[in-house]
Amino acid sequence: MILATQMQMAREGKITEAMKIVAEQENLPVEQIRQGVARGIIAICANINHTSLKPCGVGEGLSTKVNANIGTSSKFPDIEPELTKLDEAIKCGADSVMDLSTGSNIDKSRLEIIKNSTIMVGTVPIYQATVRAIQKHGAVVEMTEEDLLKTIEVQAKDGADFMTLHCGVSREAIEKMRRQKREMDIVSRGGSFIAAWILHNEKENPLLERYDDILDICEKYDVTISLGDGMRPGCIADATDRGQLTELITLGELVDRAWRRGVQVMVEGPGHVPYDQIEANMKLEKRLCRNAPFYVLGPLVTDVAPGYDHITAAIGGTLAAVSGADFLCYVTPAEHLALPTIQDVHDGVITSRIAAHAADIVKGVKGARDWDLKMARARKVLDWEAQMQLAIDPELAKAKRSARNDSTEEACSMCGEYCAVKIISQYFDKPACPCID
Repeated sequence: MILATQMQMAREGKITEAMKIVAEQENLPVEQIRQGVARGIIAICANINHTSLKPCGVGEGLSTKVNANIGTSSKFPDIEPELTKLDEAIKCGADSVMDLSTGSNIDKSRLEIIKNSTIMVGTVPIYQATVRAIQKHGAVVEMTEEDLLKTIEVQAKDGADFMTLHCGVSREAIEKMRRQKREMDIVSRGGSFIAAWILHNEKENPLLERYDDILDICEKYDVTISLGDGMRPGCIADATDRGQLTELITLGELVDRAWRRGVQVMVEGPGHVPYDQIEANMKLEKRLCRNAPFYVLGPLVTDVAPGYDHITAAIGGTLAAVSGADFLCYVTPAEHLALPTIQDVHDGVITSRIAAHAADIVKGVKGARDWDLKMARARKVLDWEAQMQLAIDPELAKAKRSARNDSTEEACSMCGEYCAVKIISQYFDKPACPCID
């Protein structure tokens, strides 16, 4: 057998260049990375045709990764702003981007993003298949199985490192959701397309029926399957219901089938989840999906904060990552409202990185606490240059500092002459009195 995927090579005891790069990034032994890839608990999403990529690992024992969503829409079809957003996401420290384009030239958008991206690129093939179905047949529900498979093959050949595929939206899951009833039904765009197709055609999900054909494609190009959560809750009232969990059980079975073929896989998770249900959701996924890397959107812990949903997602994202999630999909201040601007992308990535880092401290990720310790020591000696360099968003920190402080001022303008750090250092830094034991 020709070894085509990172997982297949890892199982044969081979250490690839990508594994070496990941080991260096994570400051871990390369053998630990190889074993993780072989077991499926680490995924290295690295399409053989994505030549500009610097490989990155997602999974158990690694730092929590962050994804940024970009892409054109029918209202904003121009690719240039999305390439600027790509640059901003990379600059802010995102580990991947997903091209969610639905504009008039999806192929061009994807090719340009992949060509210009040094980080992982994910796609959602159902979006393009849907656009083509409407153009070709006049309706989403007239899409054929071959339309879907052809789109997956094209995107794999173009270099997509991972693909969201809504394979778990089954007739059974839809029926259980309908019987239990939901407040918001299905909010996943891809999930709604598949559900509509199933209900109209009275057939099973073609992504589920043709899963072996999908594995053939993904094995050929080493595309990591990201099993989409098409039944995810769109409001906290719908969290952890029968539809969501029925889909999750199916995804666990599909993980097993992918691993038997040596195809890498991640699992996507909810959505909108009350804070007290997040830990249970993470543990359920890890149990049912055998510790496959878990990729979560948020979770958003409340529904009432449009304009601030990057914050609601960060609150949930930290607990999710502490409880087992490996990969956080950012949420921007534009969530539920509009296509994100460049500033929205910036704020979304930074906020999600804060959530990921806060979790990494608790998870014991190598080097996470050291970063905070360096900041604490810089603050103790009022070393502002070091503080700016260590800040997760140095430009913002510098702007805030310079706007409200005289350049000659040692303390900050909040405390001024009453700076606690400065006052106590005058006494703590003196030698102890010899009469004190």
